[in-house]
Amino acid sequence: MTIVLVNGVPVTPAVWTPLISELPESRQREAVLLPPPGFGAPLPSGFGATFLEYRDWLIDELSRFDTPVDLVGHSLSGGYVLEVAMTRPGLLRSWVSDTIGGYEPDYTWHEIAKLWQTPGIGERHIQELFSGGNRDRARRMVEWGIPEPTASEVAAAQGPEMGKAILALYRSIPPEVLRERGRDLAAATGSPGLIPVATEDLTGGSVALRHRAARRAGARAVDLDGLGHWWMLQHPARAARMLTDFWNSL
Repeated sequence: MTIVLVNGVPVTPAVWTPLISELPESRQREAVLLPPPGFGAPLPSGFGATFLEYRDWLIDELSRFDTPVDLVGHSLSGGYVLEVAMTRPGLLRSWVSDTIGGYEPDYTWHEIAKLWQTPGIGERHIQELFSGGNRDRARRMVEWGIPEPTASEVAAAQGPEMGKAILALYRSIPPEVLRERGRDLAAATGSPGLIPVATEDLTGGSVALRHRAARRAGARAVDLDGLGHWWMLQHPARAARMLTDFWNSL
């Protein structure tokens, strides 16, 4: 089987490298890194970087595989994963998303997302975040919880193009859009799902909210006690065991 890993914001596929190295050797060979446009891959001409455009991009990419895949998404890419699970379950053998809390009606955006969604303030925040050289950006990523050497690898790809994609993406999904998308969450039951619930992740909603959403999607929820938003980097061996156990159960 093929494992497809999709990174989120504001990073590149480098965030998956430590986890992949902890997978069984046979599964390491099956892993495919799929960076969204602007986040480790160029932004195509005419691509607006909206949430639904990223969903359609992912569907198009997955349609190129000969067999259904084991799809894994982190951060907002976990939302693209859910959209595929809800609309094109035949493309998937299984799916993994840590972003399911956003589909609950009482979810509220985290503070950085609110900054990015605000015209003017968002532009200034992005400019500050990506200012300076690679070393400056890498230091900020370490402050965000991304360890070295991944922080430097991510920082090397950060710049105006990624900033443009971030602002367009977050502004395309105000709370009312997420609530509307969440009405279809039960459609994700068409393929087996797994929800990593990093208990210290402050961006994805409460632990209870994420478990509630997992039940609506018919997915298995696994608590990652003590881990935060970058759970795949904080404890890659633990994350690899969680994924391997899930895949082996299918």
